[in-house]
Amino acid sequence: MAKRILIFSLAYHPFLGGAELAVKEITDRIPSSDIEFEMITLRFDSTLPKRERIGNILVHRIGFSKRNPTPEDLLRFPMYLNKVLYPLMAFLKAVLLDRRNKFDALWSIMTYMGFSAVFFKLLYRKIPYILTLQDGDTLAHIKKRKRIRLVYPFLTQVFKQADMVQTISKFLEQFARDMGYKGRSEIIPNGVDVAIFGAKVPRDEKKALEEGLNIGKKDKVIVTASRLVTKNAVDDVIHAVAMMPLTTKLLILGDGPLRGELRSLAHALRVEDRVRFLGYVEQKDIPKYFSLADVFVRPSLSEGMGSAFVEAMAAGLPVIATPVGGIPDFLFDRITGLFCEPNNPRSIAEKVELFLEAKLLREMIVASAKKMAEERYDWKVIVADMKKRVFYPVFPIHKDVV
Repeated sequence: MAKRILIFSLAYHPFLGGAELAVKEITDRIPSSDIEFEMITLRFDSTLPKRERIGNILVHRIGFSKRNPTPEDLLRFPMYLNKVLYPLMAFLKAVLLDRRNKFDALWSIMTYMGFSAVFFKLLYRKIPYILTLQDGDTLAHIKKRKRIRLVYPFLTQVFKQADMVQTISKFLEQFARDMGYKGRSEIIPNGVDVAIFGAKVPRDEKKALEEGLNIGKKDKVIVTASRLVTKNAVDDVIHAVAMMPLTTKLLILGDGPLRGELRSLAHALRVEDRVRFLGYVEQKDIPKYFSLADVFVRPSLSEGMGSAFVEAMAAGLPVIATPVGGIPDFLFDRITGLFCEPNNPRSIAEKVELFLEAKLLREMIVASAKKMAEERYDWKVIVADMKKRVFYPVFPIHKDVV
């Protein structure tokens, strides 16, 4: 008989970040005959149904919504209340769903969603609770936030009440321990669809994109892929472009609340004609844009892991990143990529120049990184680990799973 897991996630399809993509990739690859998943997430967009099946997840959407909201809308009243009230709203919804059909486990995606699981366990203490950490902020940054300081003692319960903690990096495993978790933990990173990112993009598609983006034969192209938020330091990449030759172009894949501010910065630095803001790009289309690039850059200020780095590696792109958070788990300087300094656009520019000029170093790094992505980060490997090391152990009757 299939087990039933209830997922708490602040966002889900079509709002796919690294954490949400990981949930989709994992659940899509687990047969419903083994595990049935349901999810409680925020609705945000009023055009989305309140209930629908996406792959192997029955998704329930709750909260305030607006027709086709912008990233900026989500930070304004009343939409921002969605995030504040999510733990309580999700808990109440979970109780109703559990009364109809009992769940065998809870699965919270990132720290904040753990509040809902803690509330639920106050009523049903024996239900196993899995906490997955995908968070990108440091503990110091979290403690600085006023609303977090107000609830900090309760925040520690998010960790202490967990029966299993799965993290995507060593950095986040230590974060869990620092927050008081003492139980079993597993480090299982996010993965990459090697078949998609490693495939060669047809020449005609690549040419059409180059023409549409006004990329010439002599141009050198940098690409970055991330949410446009402070921690991803896209502003540093734009500053770096301003220091590089006029033939250097930048493709920015992703959207977020800093979009307007970053456009203004590109204008102020007089590089707006060399910077392309492409907005949200479907996962299946990202390899097309990667195929146009010479270097992938993301100079994060903090990072739980960063799936885009490994995706770029699988696509055969040399990667430049900062040695922060979970990045050193997979990026080894001059072996699988190059490190630049945080908050240092000049360092970014120098590393880009090194990749463009040192052909042998570039080829060695690309080959090593691509091999690592294929052997260690393919979703098939990740899903097998999740089933064996995370889902399997939390159920009382192990033979019914996997």
